[in-house]
Amino acid sequence: MFKSFPNSRRMFLQNVGGGAAAFAVAPLLHGAEEEFVRKSQVLPTPRVALPTDQLGAPKGPRKRIAAITTAYWKYSHADDIITKFIEGYGIVGRIHNPHCRVVSLFIDQFPKTDIGRGMAARYSIPLVKSPAAALVGDDGKLAVDGVLLIGEHGDYPLNTKGQMMYPRRKLFEEIVKVFRRTGKSVPVFNDKHLSYSWENAKWMFDQSRALKFPMMAGSSVPVTWRRPPLSFKRGIELEAALAVGPGSFESYGFHNLELMQSFVEKRRGGETGVKAVQALNGEAAWEGARKGEWPAELIPAAVATLPKGSGKPYVREMLKNTIVFRVEYSDGFTAAVCLGGRFCPEFSFAAKVRGRGAPVGTHAFLPKPQRDHFSFLCNHIEVMFRSGRPSYPVERTLLVTGILDALHDSKAANGKRIATPHLAKLNYTPAEDRHQ
Repeated sequence: MFKSFPNSRRMFLQNVGGGAAAFAVAPLLHGAEEEFVRKSQVLPTPRVALPTDQLGAPKGPRKRIAAITTAYWKYSHADDIITKFIEGYGIVGRIHNPHCRVVSLFIDQFPKTDIGRGMAARYSIPLVKSPAAALVGDDGKLAVDGVLLIGEHGDYPLNTKGQMMYPRRKLFEEIVKVFRRTGKSVPVFNDKHLSYSWENAKWMFDQSRALKFPMMAGSSVPVTWRRPPLSFKRGIELEAALAVGPGSFESYGFHNLELMQSFVEKRRGGETGVKAVQALNGEAAWEGARKGEWPAELIPAAVATLPKGSGKPYVREMLKNTIVFRVEYSDGFTAAVCLGGRFCPEFSFAAKVRGRGAPVGTHAFLPKPQRDHFSFLCNHIEVMFRSGRPSYPVERTLLVTGILDALHDSKAANGKRIATPHLAKLNYTPAEDRHQ
């Protein structure tokens, strides 16, 4: 039976006497006993570079952020983004605490799995009843320095084209009304594509320009860790480009399109807009490949970058239900997305670069369960909240929103090529990558 400890630190030291030696670390053994005592491996100390590092040390009080979302449950986009702004986050072995604090929270729907009310209670964040109430103080004046708009997830209807009608424009419109009424505005981040509708998306973009407030939107996939490392400088001469990833048409189709766009926007001449799109399915997709309408030959180069065991070998018979997005750009360049279903559970990309014999490729690493890809996205958002400058142009997401909406029209028309004159002159200058 163990003896009880002495009542005081002094008595304890007296009882052990000159017992310092009893607590000393024993030297490594030698001889016959040596094989049983070994040094463990050294713990690595990684230091990942983040976009916010370029801003220098934070100055002044933390930015006050209003969070507006459709639904908030574990591993929802609200959890992946808003929670990280509340609690901070680990990111590839590094801990980052945003120089921001969420000061108000609006949630549109409360399913049984809701955690938003619990987060608000735990961190003493006011849970308000309207988007407008999230932005203003008791005096009715604008009381925040930035807005997170997470309009993803929740029980909303589908339209006739099969698009989920998330109320992103409706919520954004409430934000803009406050800006107009108070005569002030702050940076806004909109999760994923701007809207299911091009008209709504263009209206949202136009509001940011009319009121001159910084705006960002988009996917976490283009800004996450890339394996192997791959980034293009502006002015690269591309001969072909292809993103390969999982379905579905709307939700994952957007991620694949924006990953592809984040690379091809760097091509020589910059982004010039899109003149037509086409959604091909099954045998029609492979007939298009035989005609050279999209670079199916790049699939092996993209899939080869996936982690071992996550991507099955490229076999055409496995891809009978493949959906292919063809995107014809105004400058004559054509790129594509291949939604490969289960054979490709991650997002990958490959391209032919003029002057290089073999294609280049990479995949967007999505760490699980910590979901570091959202950590990188949150860090880019923080750059805008702190500096007032978007980390990358919202025009990229606007263009991809329009592309995806037109692809739904092509799908509804059994794969017909759809001209996109409204996107044909949507040009912009891409930002240089601020990758890790």
